[in-house]
Amino acid sequence: MKSLKIKDGFSGELQINIPREIVINHLRKKQFLGNLFITQIGYFPKAKFHYRERPYGCPDNILIYCIDGKGHYQIEDKNHVLQAGQFFILPAGKSHMYQADVRDPWSIYWVHFSGNMVKNLNKWINIDTYSIPTKIVYDKQIIEQWNDMYYALNAGYSEQHLAYANLCLYRFLTFFLCPVNIETYVPTKNAVTESIAYMKAHINHSMSVNDLALTQNLSASHFTALFKSKTGSSPIDYFIRLKIQFACQLLKQSDFKIAEISTQVGYDDVFYFSRVFKKIVGSSPLAYRQRVLSK
Repeated sequence: MKSLKIKDGFSGELQINIPREIVINHLRKKQFLGNLFITQIGYFPKAKFHYRERPYGCPDNILIYCIDGKGHYQIEDKNHVLQAGQFFILPAGKSHMYQADVRDPWSIYWVHFSGNMVKNLNKWINIDTYSIPTKIVYDKQIIEQWNDMYYALNAGYSEQHLAYANLCLYRFLTFFLCPVNIETYVPTKNAVTESIAYMKAHINHSMSVNDLALTQNLSASHFTALFKSKTGSSPIDYFIRLKIQFACQLLKQSDFKIAEISTQVGYDDVFYFSRVFKKIVGSSPLAYRQRVLSK
């Protein structure tokens, strides 16, 4: 009698498990590639009876992206339902179980990834926030990027194929961890792009959220919510970073004094400008200039 709990073997599936020897000798020991790399990758279409349980967790992070149907999963003692258009990430080391829905089994793309810096990554992104079902807007580039990784590994484990697939992993993860609405960066007219253009044209001014909102005939609260939904930043944070970005250009491309640059980006107090610059860039304006000019 056929088991109602199946790990793999689904019609139309794609799956690659990187050999342990490759992981140890050709990935983990590499100075750059060892930071983050794929250990397993797969696609299970309509994975009826799909089931996995790991009471002691997995040594890798596992990203599962559902494009059709639904499934159920448990992380430690918390139960969730994953539906089409959602993903989640199982953190390395946490006990878990997941399975396809009996009536409407999921179709999923998945990637196991590990590396010497995975703990730092998990801390940086606050990995627990991704352990719940997380919505993601469908983008064909996600599947294209997954295909790039899969078929590079499917072609063999040469240095070039491993490097290509694992460099692609970084971009693949950005779709899930750092979603960006690309329309913000193309010349389409809307409140956000127009306000960004206004900021750039008035980079030497000081402005409040109210000032920026008034240029678009919006309330400060509505403008802030709209701006953050499109860019991921508040209007003022975005404006400050534009100022610092311009300051970096001036430090590198001109011989203006620090005080002059401070004024050109809207800071009358050069000491305050230096503090803001250091907070964002990680060094003082003078140290930044010396570093970039010495290269």
